[in-house]
Amino acid sequence: MAEHVKLDWKSIRQKAGPYSHEALQFVRDGLAHAVKTLHGESGGAGGSSNDRHVNGQQLCLGLRDYAIERYGMLARTVLARWGVNRTEDFGRIVFAMIDAGLLRRSEEDSPEAFRGVYDFDEAFAVAETV
Repeated sequence: MAEHVKLDWKSIRQKAGPYSHEALQFVRDGLAHAVKTLHGESGGAGGSSNDRHVNGQQLCLGLRDYAIERYGMLARTVLARWGVNRTEDFGRIVFAMIDAGLLRRSEEDSPEAFRGVYDFDEAFAVAETV
């Protein structure tokens, strides 16, 4: 029962880097948002977990949209406050969660998939005009 598993956020943060607990929770919640956006409400229900998989680029785009939806024109500022300034930061957090057993990866997943997906200043400038 995954609900009863106590997550060791401190250990995850040590592996990921200098990110706040809020950053880790944001990535976890944003992953659910990205899966729902790409795969719909049921997102592979009844199928394998691979039916709900998102790759690094898809996750970064989903996290951008989730941040804008959640924080509007403050999205860039909020992420920066948490120490998240590049898409590579999302990758570091994701792979720390994988190492902790919180997430699973496919054979195609790699930290490189998170490299340079978008420039934060450009990606979040959209939120300032919305």
